[in-house]
Amino acid sequence: MATRIWAQRAALVAAGLLAMMVSAFANPESWTRQGWTTDFSKHSIDYREILSGGPPKDGIPSIDDPVFIPVSQDEDLDDKEPVMGLEINGDARAYPLRILMWHEIVNDTVGGRPVTVTYCPLCNAALVFDRVIDGAPDTFGTTGKLRNSDLVMYDRRTESWWQQFTGEAIAGKLTGAKLTLVPSRLESWERFKARHPDGQVLVPNNSGMRNYGANPYRGYDTMNRPFLFSGELPKDIPAMARVVVVRDDDNPIVVSMLKVREDGPLKRGDVTITWEEGQTSALDSGSIAQGREVGNIIVQKAGQDVPYDVTFAFVAHAFMPDVAIEKAASQ
Repeated sequence: MATRIWAQRAALVAAGLLAMMVSAFANPESWTRQGWTTDFSKHSIDYREILSGGPPKDGIPSIDDPVFIPVSQDEDLDDKEPVMGLEINGDARAYPLRILMWHEIVNDTVGGRPVTVTYCPLCNAALVFDRVIDGAPDTFGTTGKLRNSDLVMYDRRTESWWQQFTGEAIAGKLTGAKLTLVPSRLESWERFKARHPDGQVLVPNNSGMRNYGANPYRGYDTMNRPFLFSGELPKDIPAMARVVVVRDDDNPIVVSMLKVREDGPLKRGDVTITWEEGQTSALDSGSIAQGREVGNIIVQKAGQDVPYDVTFAFVAHAFMPDVAIEKAASQ
């Protein structure tokens, strides 16, 4: 399905139909007719910023009953493949991008804490949120919609729409509410195994459901500009350059991954950002394991992991236009 969606997206952009898509899909009345129970009278964004990503509601199916095996039993992952590494109360779990690429959301409970593990391929945004809302756990699914090329999720209790990059409800009853970020790492499988030899790794519920290990967005992160994005691009750094975003208190940090690689470790206040080699890009080659080297990022304060994201410059600029992106001297 994702391969077909990718082809649809490419054709739409090539045909110059982006503006038509805005008028065709940014329509709360049509969304209601499609079966949404969202209270669209409440919203914090301009609905014209919402685009259809191709699939319908839950067309990219979240994983709600995740299956894990011990790290020692995995025989599929290449050592340098990217995984989202999460550890809570001694419970360590790896979520391979080869699976998240096709599902984008995993609703899980780790170390007794209900969490939603999310990945948006068009933004390379890998974020974990606490999924307790108003005192009770909820689960999330995919709307099939995008804003600034970023995944728009929905909660299943109120069907409010949530921006994945910000963790904020942008439409519906819960508009303005924010999810709590949970520290995680986007790291190589080899590094996760070394840190957590007794940990677990997510495996497909049905290995034949998707072409796990393949990248349906081949060549995406070396393009000049992103698909399905009509906003302003950053002027002094390539749109698809990887940047590290740290939302530390009220002082967000955005620094290019290349700068961390060339000049790091970087100290920004109490935060230390480090680059280390050994991770492939999930959005380069047709095979994730064969992607080019991009490296690993570690972000810590006082020796403890803090939430961060490795995304693209255009995403950081779209959602955080007032935060300057620190770039490498060579960029």
